[in-house]
Amino acid sequence: MMRVIIIIPARYASTRFPSKPLVEINGKTMIMHVVERAKVLCPDVYVATDDQRIYDHVTSFGERAVMTSSDHQSGTDRCAEVLQKLGKDWDVVVNLQGDEPYINPAQIEELTALFSSPEVNIATLARKITDEKSIADPNKVKVVFDGNKKALYFSRAAIPYAREKEGAEYFQHVGIYAFRPEVLMEITQLSQSNMELTEKLEQLRWLSNGYSVHVALTEYPNYSVDTPEDIAFLP
Repeated sequence: MMRVIIIIPARYASTRFPSKPLVEINGKTMIMHVVERAKVLCPDVYVATDDQRIYDHVTSFGERAVMTSSDHQSGTDRCAEVLQKLGKDWDVVVNLQGDEPYINPAQIEELTALFSSPEVNIATLARKITDEKSIADPNKVKVVFDGNKKALYFSRAAIPYAREKEGAEYFQHVGIYAFRPEVLMEITQLSQSNMELTEKLEQLRWLSNGYSVHVALTEYPNYSVDTPEDIAFLP
């Protein structure tokens, strides 16, 4: 039986949407939507936050939260600190975004299923896209991968470039990750790469340092919330 822990990084001081984890959506805060969907599949769910208000809110519902440093540059770093503090032994660590209030639990299952293969150390999701607006949108990160579903590159650009204007397939990256615990601790010690600094995509640091990122394909839609305006488009 694979032992899985799901960690949900949640910041209060978001530049584009301050207090985002505590915004109410259909009678429930965003962070509680995410926690409850994660617990459908996994009993070990923790919110990682640097804000006392989020910590108090989560624990008031009897759920688990861990206070982490406010100096972290990414959710990945926050997950690593939680793993260090808990000191328990899991097979897979899932970094679940706290701004996905309607994440489908089946997507978490699609992701963790990849770890039945011993060669998988880092995994993420992608979904095929066909609408031109999403393909051209730099906020919709695209991923290309090889025949073994190993990521070749992630980009804000429309990759691959369709020279003949037809026949190209595009896949949007879905920002949920899973790691072997020891690999999670390794990658948080890496220095930022030039590709990462150029595209502002953390996963390029891992590729630059020779780590493989396996990709599972999903057909489920995602409804991430980046700005207050995104709330209006939730189901």
